[in-house]
Amino acid sequence: MSFPTLGLMPALVQAAGEVGYFDPTPIQQAAIPAVVRGQDVLGLAQTGSGKTAAFSLPLLQRWAQAPRHRSRRAVHTLVLVPTRELAAQVGETFRLLSVRLHERPRIAVLFGGLSINPQMMGLRGGADIVVATPGRLLDLLDHNAIRLDAVQALVLDEADRLLDLGFAKELGRVLAALPARRQNLFFSATFAQAVEALATQLLHEPLRIEVEATPETVPDIAQRAIEVDAGRRTQLLRHLVNEEKWPRVLAFVATKHAAEVVADKLRKAGIEAEPFHGMLGQGKRSQVVADFKASRLQVVVATDLAARGIDIAQLPVVVNYDLPRSAGDFVHRIGRTGRAGERGLALSFIAAESEAHFRVIEKRQGLRVPRERIAGFEPVEVATAPPATSPEDTAGGIKGRRPSKKDKLRAAAALEAAGRAGAAP
Repeated sequence: MSFPTLGLMPALVQAAGEVGYFDPTPIQQAAIPAVVRGQDVLGLAQTGSGKTAAFSLPLLQRWAQAPRHRSRRAVHTLVLVPTRELAAQVGETFRLLSVRLHERPRIAVLFGGLSINPQMMGLRGGADIVVATPGRLLDLLDHNAIRLDAVQALVLDEADRLLDLGFAKELGRVLAALPARRQNLFFSATFAQAVEALATQLLHEPLRIEVEATPETVPDIAQRAIEVDAGRRTQLLRHLVNEEKWPRVLAFVATKHAAEVVADKLRKAGIEAEPFHGMLGQGKRSQVVADFKASRLQVVVATDLAARGIDIAQLPVVVNYDLPRSAGDFVHRIGRTGRAGERGLALSFIAAESEAHFRVIEKRQGLRVPRERIAGFEPVEVATAPPATSPEDTAGGIKGRRPSKKDKLRAAAALEAAGRAGAAP
């Protein structure tokens, strides 16, 4: 199957080829014809499977074919994403794929961390396609800098994350500003129960696409698990970077403080390393990503912010310095490597107290990763029986299959807001 057979116009097929999209991936084969027809879509496929092109190509075609009679540009397509980096990445994909259109859309990429004034100025002439994080979009709505009453298509990219981290309330406010009649597209690598509930409420007879991992589509990611005492993980990371001669490593930690501390220790050991987390200014975050892509940095020590926002071509290694809170986040983390047909390595440090967590992650993945020990770093600590738990004790653990109280509250808030939006005239 080729892109022309999916119903795309020649200009988009040509642009796709120029950025390296020659043969459509399974998610693109299933989603593109449906989106071109105007159908709602619920798309589930692993990280690196081509989801962004699966919605950007057909939505560019729908915009190009839509009648436009008003002098002021009205927002036709709204894409909501959870992070600044993902917003920039998705916006760039729309820009690259639209270069051959006879009339090119005006694309606005909106996110926080920067002064709002330039973005307000940039919206004075209107925008056809908006890619935004929910918080900054609401700021601009409050300033009357943008209107969403003419939106024809809504995309939730990384839909599960948009119902996490307090996004549900913001998402409800955005939905209330949209017209009741529109095309809705949900895409993600994982779907929590809250997403399923919202999809049931908002999507109208959607095409549900679940791309199962197969030998042809699953990323080529080898996994390793190394047992090590928690206090020696930084030394082990430094040892592996030097011994394995990894050109670039993305190491995930649990907190912003850990990102700063680990990166600082690596720098003192002579390794070019920088932290990456939400408390950094946007300029610093953009510089870290640019330096990492250009191989001026060997190690980036990041919180889970990078699990959804950084797309680094030919990233050979991801290290779980700290294990993630959930199995879903584990999938997104290791999906930063092994992209676009490249081979990748995902390595996890297993301390005594995190062994039980890792077994839950293995169970959710349906695999068992053999444990290794590195000479000179053999662990001496042993796991102890956990004390009686409290909410604080369990905040960093692995989530179970049942939704938490917070998950239920977020889903309820989103559904209530969605109901109000759907009932609007």
